[in-house]
Amino acid sequence: MNMKIGFLQILPGKSLEENFLIGKNACIEAKEKGADIALFPEMWSDGYALPQDHNQLDSLAIEKESTFLKGFRNIASELQMAIGITFLERHRPRPRNSVIFFDKAGREILHYSKVHTCAFDLEKVLDGGEDFYTADLDFGRGTVRIGSMICFDREFPESARILMLKGAELILAPNACPMEINRLSALRTRAYENMTAIATCNYPEGHPDCNGRSTLFDGVPWQAEGVRDMCVFEAPGTPGVYVAELDLDRLRAHRSSDVMGDKYRRPETYDILSNR
Repeated sequence: MNMKIGFLQILPGKSLEENFLIGKNACIEAKEKGADIALFPEMWSDGYALPQDHNQLDSLAIEKESTFLKGFRNIASELQMAIGITFLERHRPRPRNSVIFFDKAGREILHYSKVHTCAFDLEKVLDGGEDFYTADLDFGRGTVRIGSMICFDREFPESARILMLKGAELILAPNACPMEINRLSALRTRAYENMTAIATCNYPEGHPDCNGRSTLFDGVPWQAEGVRDMCVFEAPGTPGVYVAELDLDRLRAHRSSDVMGDKYRRPETYDILSNR
């Protein structure tokens, strides 16, 4: 059983309204290309704009029940396609970097706020989330357990590990940074050590500090014939709506027979991790 993931590697506009229309058209294109789910890059609602003035920042933040998000809920239902829509979320005392996943019926199934904010840089004006979550996504031909992490979350092994322990088979990761060998290697490692597929959607070239190269690592590093490349899709730098297939049967067969993930962990020796 294959699942088709749409990577909306697109350039934002200059307003919330423009980003809604650009995003809507990208979702329609993803559906036409056969996608079961469409994933946006990080903080699509304002194109990852992060003014350091609190009043300006608050003016860009939107409520969870905003017209913008309700619009994408309706699009998911109309297209019968799941959507992972990212946004600067109004929150007190400070906004959050968030994503909501709507299933193909327009039901909200997962709401996640970036835990590991880039507090050393522009994201110092944001609050971080408190936990990682998973949910079952019905995509029509089957169900897959999904979780999410956002950009810098990938640099912390704990992010993907927690999602794996909560049952995630597929981690959907919105992104806004240059994807180079080290960041791509981190994604590859998270997929390898957790036997989990990871789909990352980045902004394309032309967006500040971004270079496209959205990826799908399928979490299966070898088969009977030997070692294989887990990177089954890597987009170019150019803007576009790209669709890649994840072989869930192959992933599940690997998870049932291999030694990674939770198979041989010894949590009784990891006390320091809960104390620091």
